[in-house]
Amino acid sequence: EVVPETALQFTLTRNDVSVNGTDPKSDGTARCVMTLKHTGKTSDHIAFKVKTTQPRRYLVRPNQGIVAPGTTENVTILLVEKDKQMLLQSFDRLGQSALDHSKDKFLVQSCAVKQELADAYSSKKKEMAQIAAAGDNNAQEMSKFTKEISEELTNMWNVANGSDETPIYNKKLQVRHVVAPGPEGSAPTSTSRSGGGRGTEKTPLDSMTPEQMFAEITSLRRKYDELVTFSVNLTAERDILNNTLEQTKRDLNREMARAKDNRAEAALAGQAIGAGGGNGKSSAGLSILYFFFVAVLFFLIGVKGSQMDAIVFLYDVPVLGDVLRAEL
Repeated sequence: EVVPETALQFTLTRNDVSVNGTDPKSDGTARCVMTLKHTGKTSDHIAFKVKTTQPRRYLVRPNQGIVAPGTTENVTILLVEKDKQMLLQSFDRLGQSALDHSKDKFLVQSCAVKQELADAYSSKKKEMAQIAAAGDNNAQEMSKFTKEISEELTNMWNVANGSDETPIYNKKLQVRHVVAPGPEGSAPTSTSRSGGGRGTEKTPLDSMTPEQMFAEITSLRRKYDELVTFSVNLTAERDILNNTLEQTKRDLNREMARAKDNRAEAALAGQAIGAGGGNGKSSAGLSILYFFFVAVLFFLIGVKGSQMDAIVFLYDVPVLGDVLRAEL
């Protein structure tokens, strides 16, 4: 069982909160405590491991361990100061809406462990507690025990992830960031930004101190500068897109003109080839027809001449006369 069940809430406080005395015990670090409880429904010891999508933003102590039946384990999660300041700046610019859609998530994995590993873990934890109670220079021994426990648990998780025999249960948790109100209402009035100057939670100008007015003017100037920078960048991107579009149009027109010229040249070449082929065929047809006509004409003349004995003189022609006599 994991408490809280759905989301971890980190309260962001400004550095001057503890200085002004509102919370003298707090060091200003945003933290959240997650409680892991063994319900006692099984006699097995339960191993847990806490993961996050932002390991550089959060410090988890401890990030893994073993919970005995009927006992609980508290896990403290700290938000790094650098990231806390970044979230506060986002809140100052955009209000709570900038923090309401956090993509940070935590995952709590748990599985049953063997009794041998549980006994070894409990023994090392007791030895560490005894060393801490002694109060001597025990940093080296504490580091040694911590390293041994971490290695044993890491090996156990490697085996569990690579095997289907041990079921692993996962619990996902969302993250919420909220900003604590400052002393005497000096926290940024984020709700007034969306109210158009008529919100009931906005501090009236006549009741603002000079410091508050200066802070408000500084915030407005910073927003104006950011808006100008955004507009300049947007204009530059628009000009780049327009130039790219014009260049693309010119290239397209050149390619279309080139393709049109190629098609025209191909059409002319095809017409020339077709005309040349037609002339050759017609001249060849005329030559054959002319030859056939001459042959028929001479044949008819020969037949007519033989009937009229008009070719008797050909018998006197050398060689040709012998051929004609042989045929007769």
